[in-house]
This record gives sequence, C-alpha cells and structure tokens, in this order.
Amino acid sequence: MAVTLAEYDPAWPLAFAEQRDRLAVLLAPRLAAPVEHIGSTAVPGLRAKPVVDVLAPVRSLDGEARAAMVAALSADGWLHWPDDPRADTRLWFLRPRPEARTHHLHVAVHGDARATSLLAFRDALRADPSAAAEYERLKSRLAREHPSARNAYTNGKAEFVARVLRAAGIPRPVLEELPESSE
Repeated sequence: MAVTLAEYDPAWPLAFAEQRDRLAVLLAPRLAAPVEHIGSTAVPGLRAKPVVDVLAPVRSLDGEARAAMVAALSADGWLHWPDDPRADTRLWFLRPRPEARTHHLHVAVHGDARATSLLAFRDALRADPSAAAEYERLKSRLAREHPSARNAYTNGKAEFVARVLRAAGIPRPVLEELPESSE
C-alpha cells in the first residue's frame, strides 16, 4: 500500500465523530470508556495518511465478546482483519474497503499497554506543537524515502514515537513494528 500524506483536513474530526456515535451504540454494552480519535488525523494541523484511526476500549476480548463485536461491526460495514498478528490483544477493522479505506478501528481492552501508548502519543503531540512539527517532518521524509513500503515507513517512526512516549511517562512503550519483508 502506498504511503501518501495529505494536508490536515478539518473534516477528519467530523468523520471520527460520526463513527464514534455509531460505535457507541453498536458496542454500548461492551465499551469500558469513550471511543477515541487516535493517530495523526487526531492532531490538529498535522499532515497524515487520510485514514481516520479510531480506538474503542472494551471490557473484554474473550471468545463470546469477540464474536459478538465482530458480528455487530461487520453488519455495520466494518471489514474485520482476522489474520491480524496482534489478534490476541485487539480486533482490527477498516471501512469501507481496503483499496479506498477511510477509517481504521482498533478494538482493545481498556488499559491495554498498546492502546495506552496510542492515546499518550496523540495527547503528547496535541500538547507540544514542536513535537508535532518534528513528527510531521519525519513522516514527510519517510514517505519520500519509502513511498511504497508501508512497513519501512512505520518502522522509521518507531524511535521518535518511543522518545515521545518516554517523555510522556511511559517507560516501556508498546510500538507498532512491522516486518520489513511483508511490504
């Protein structure tokens, strides 16, 4: 999948809010905390891949809960990725279809280390414009260097993300690192 960054779009928070409201109804009995807008589209002014990332913190991902959420979300048009290498700690979905995705949905147990890292990173960038600007420069450089290598692009951000998270008080951040060979 190509790495393409777009200028910040003020419609991203609206696209998130629409899905947040739908998810609050679909997952109501299972949500443990509010549905959150995460990722670069959640940071005002930041260039980003134009896909809105959403985090739904739930009480459990156990068998029955997992099956019920996959069924409810699939019926609402979310496409589940059953082969997610992190399927033991999250459910991952996209919409409307892989080649024209507008949203990613991460369903994780409330308080999960990776979900906590995602929220802390978003909050750190929102609170520190200089860190957000540095992150944007890094992302722009990586997108130029790896225009069709999504894993290399993602892995190239890892050191910066870890540094920001440590500064935010997360001593051992859980990062998304992808194998270089599965581009």
